[in-house]
Amino acid sequence: MEFRSKFEGPWATPQDPHDVHTGSWRSQRPVTKAAKCRECGWCFIFCPSGCRKAMEHSFEADLTYCKGCGVCSRECPARAIMMVREEI
Repeated sequence: MEFRSKFEGPWATPQDPHDVHTGSWRSQRPVTKAAKCRECGWCFIFCPSGCRKAMEHSFEADLTYCKGCGVCSRECPARAIMMVREEI
């Protein structure tokens, strides 16, 4: 059997999580309140897609790769991340 891409088959896990773009199916997105962020990095550590990036005084999500799962929001001890409905 021949596969068309490295994402087909039982081994279909990308080597780099940034190989897979989210697309238009995300229903919510994280918004970080920079003033409340403690820069602890919990959101960065727990993000399953690895889309959190360090900014000057907070961590922001790269929405190209964010799946909208809300793990970062649930794990943030400062409650600095809130999930908002994705606008179409």
